[in-house]
Amino acid sequence: MRNNFWRSALLLVAVLLVFPMSVLASSDLPKGLADRGPLSKFTFIHYRKGRAKPPSAGGSKKQTACYSYLASGAKWKTPEDYVVNSSLSGLDSSFVMPAVTQGAVEWENYGGPNIFRDAISDDAAVYRDNVTDGQNVLAFGNYADPGVIAVTTVWGYFSGPPRTRELVEWDMFLNTGSDWQFGNADSDPAKMDLQNIATHELGHSAGMGDLYSLSCTQETMYGYSSEGETIKRDLNTGDIAGITSLYK
Repeated sequence: MRNNFWRSALLLVAVLLVFPMSVLASSDLPKGLADRGPLSKFTFIHYRKGRAKPPSAGGSKKQTACYSYLASGAKWKTPEDYVVNSSLSGLDSSFVMPAVTQGAVEWENYGGPNIFRDAISDDAAVYRDNVTDGQNVLAFGNYADPGVIAVTTVWGYFSGPPRTRELVEWDMFLNTGSDWQFGNADSDPAKMDLQNIATHELGHSAGMGDLYSLSCTQETMYGYSSEGETIKRDLNTGDIAGITSLYK
């Protein structure tokens, strides 16, 4: 009987020694953070106008007042620089960099200054859509489907409580392997306007989803574009409402 008592006492001590350590370890995480799910990604394919809607457009299925999100609450909590490789664009970096940064500024005009940081020109930067590498990259090159204008992949935590969701990285690829050329559509309407496309794609990088409703064709986040189009340079009412609400 006495031996059983001491065995039980020793077992109780062992349990008390082990379990407080695991409780303490989990308490180091902010409440709910462990429930936000694994790191995952959304990939958005931006088609030239006239193409069919892709089978999976990515982003939230919920669309309200002409805006949608990758996931409710998923946004940048720690803004990061982004790198632009314009070496395969056929354009001078002195044109590419302002066109891209003006797109970023347009989103920050309404969402606040903590979405993007500085744009850095780097011709060695590599677009990767299959793995995170600690860099947000915009690059140009040939894409297999000539009907695709651009592809943007956004990595983050998209499940669990909305307040724990977060964007952590993005990579953008602009297709130069088609029968159009990027440029300034104000001076040449035959060009695919770079600022127009960059502003749309940077919307994904900020947490916004695509729109395909015909009632939303005036929005920057409408999912199709064509040569000569510049309407996406400036956010429309739905874009503004969406980014303002996301980063409030």
